[in-house]
Amino acid sequence: MSVLDGWHWCPRCKGPLEKARGAALCPACGFVTYANSAPTASALVVDDRGRVLLARRAGDPFSGLWDVPGGFLEEGEHPEDALRRELREETGLEIEPTAYLGVWMDRYGDGLGAPATLNLVWTARVVAGEERPDDDVAELAWFGRDELPPRDELAFVTVAAVLDAWRQQDP
Repeated sequence: MSVLDGWHWCPRCKGPLEKARGAALCPACGFVTYANSAPTASALVVDDRGRVLLARRAGDPFSGLWDVPGGFLEEGEHPEDALRRELREETGLEIEPTAYLGVWMDRYGDGLGAPATLNLVWTARVVAGEERPDDDVAELAWFGRDELPPRDELAFVTVAAVLDAWRQQDP
């Protein structure tokens, strides 16, 4: 299912939309929009003991499950700026990215109707701040490589894949 499946009328002129190849077009006013994956930026914050910081989600989707701290980019925002902003909002910590870990595709929720996401993930270290759960985070906890929550306690499919990629790196 595409994000545009529910679009029938132009948001500018209210004319009927035509759809083609992942786009919705308005012949009346020329409006065009595309079905794109929503970009996110997240960080596996690692401490001096080699533990990673995870966040328990406070709201849906997947309330109560563990997630990697991060979130959606704002329009025009550089991914590393979004990374720093989201980590500050969710954890109270100022972080510095240390390495780019990779990119993963996912959906923001269950089922085909959930919006597609493009998830950019870094490793990072804390440079300042007081750790505290905030924004859409209920709890923060540090986990060693062999102490990570089981897969059924992880919020998104990508969280398990990201943690597996991190675990395979040299400590």
